[in-house]
Amino acid sequence: MGGPKWFPKFKESLPSMEGKTVVITGTTSGTGKIAADTLASLGARLVLLNRKSERSKASLEELKKNHPDAEIEQIDCDLQSFASVKSAAQEVISKYGEGINVLANNAGIMAVPDKATEDGHCVQMQTNHLSHFLLTKLLMPLLEKGAEAHGEARVVNHSSIARKGKPLKAKYFGTNGGKLGGSEQAARWARYQQTKLANAVHTFALKDRLDAAGSKVKAVVAHPGIARTELFAGPGNGSVLGKAIKGVVNNAVAQHMADGAMGLIHAIADESVESGHFIGPGPRGRKGPVAPFEAEDYCKDGANKQVLWDESEKAVADHV
Repeated sequence: MGGPKWFPKFKESLPSMEGKTVVITGTTSGTGKIAADTLASLGARLVLLNRKSERSKASLEELKKNHPDAEIEQIDCDLQSFASVKSAAQEVISKYGEGINVLANNAGIMAVPDKATEDGHCVQMQTNHLSHFLLTKLLMPLLEKGAEAHGEARVVNHSSIARKGKPLKAKYFGTNGGKLGGSEQAARWARYQQTKLANAVHTFALKDRLDAAGSKVKAVVAHPGIARTELFAGPGNGSVLGKAIKGVVNNAVAQHMADGAMGLIHAIADESVESGHFIGPGPRGRKGPVAPFEAEDYCKDGANKQVLWDESEKAVADHV
C-alpha cells in the first residue's frame, strides 16, 4: 500500500522539543506510537502512559533503542480503571513536580462489545473520554506550572471523523456499562460516536474554563482522518459491517498511519497552535496535509458542553 505521502515533509517542518515534557497515552501502536517516535526524535522528554503488557514493554524498548539519547519513561496506566489512572497521575506528579508542557490524551478503543469497566462505566466511554477527563483534572496543576515556565502548555485530545452524529446523551457517561444497546454493530458504533464527540466537546468546554481563569494552558483537539491503524483490527470488526468498514479504510480512501498521526503531532509540537484549534487533514477530513479548521457547531454547542462537564464530573468525583 506504499509509504506515507505527506509525513516526511511534515516532519521536516517540526520545531525542536528540547526541554519540553510530554505526557501521552496510548503509544504501543498506531498514531500514538508514531507520535512518540517523532517527539523523541525532536528531543522531547516522554512520559508514556500505557497499560502494563508485553506489547507496551516491547514498544518502550524499541523506542529507547531508536532514540538512545532521549529521556523516555513508561508509567503503567489502565484507562479502564479510575484507580489506575489516579495512581499513574500521582506518579507523574511525584516525578515531574516542576511541571509538564503537554498532556496528549490519545489512547482509544473502537466498536467493542457492550460491557462495563470495574467502575461500571461503558468500556469505550471510560477508555476514550472519562479517564482522560480525570487525568486532565489531576495533571492540570503540572500543566499550569509548565505554562508559567514556558509561556504556554497544552492539553491535546484526539477525536475522529466519527464524532459526527447525535448530540451527547447523559446515559453514555453513567454507570450503565453493558446496558447501552448491546453488542450489535449499530450499537457499538453509536457508543464510539459518543466518545469521539466527547473528545471534541471536552476540548471546547475546557477552553471556556481555562480562558475564564486567565490560564496560559491551551486546549487543542486533533483527528487523524481515515488512516490504516490497528483500531480496525480490533474486536467487532470481523462482522459483515466491520469488514466493510475495514475494506473502505484499506482502499484508496485511507491514508498511511504516519500521515494519520500528523494532526496529533501538529497539535502537540507546532508553535503556531492556539487554544481551540481543531487540527486535521483536508477540507473533507479524510486525508491530506493538516491544518487548523473551524470546528462544527455541535462541538461547541452549549447543551453538549453542559452534559459532558456535568456527567464527567459526576463520574470521576470519587477519584479527584
